[in-house]
Amino acid sequence: MCAGLSFCLTGCSSLESNTVQYIGAPRYPAVDPARVQILQAEPKQPFDRLGEVAINASTDPPPPVDKIEASIRARAAKLGADAAYLVHDQVQTAGVQVWGPWWAPTATPINSRVIVAVAIKFKEH
Repeated sequence: MCAGLSFCLTGCSSLESNTVQYIGAPRYPAVDPARVQILQAEPKQPFDRLGEVAINASTDPPPPVDKIEASIRARAAKLGADAAYLVHDQVQTAGVQVWGPWWAPTATPINSRVIVAVAIKFKEH
């Protein structure tokens, strides 16, 4: 992990993730993350929605895609999910970095890639 914020902004990618388990959703035991599929769209077959996995990743430099996918799989696996489908993937401004003298400061936006996936468990027929 990065030693300080300024070092992170100039040299290494960052990735934070969290999970929100839906209230009233079925509870399942954790599964092997390698078994969790990542889908680009909501599947047609019946499923239960278990919760959401949210990723906040740096954009300059971005973390490798396999690291992002591994984080989604690990978080969804803790919910007992068979898959996670993407519902949001967008770069947005997360803050502003300001420096320079008070009479002529320079402001640079800090962008972040926000990814949200819904963790699901397929229903047995």
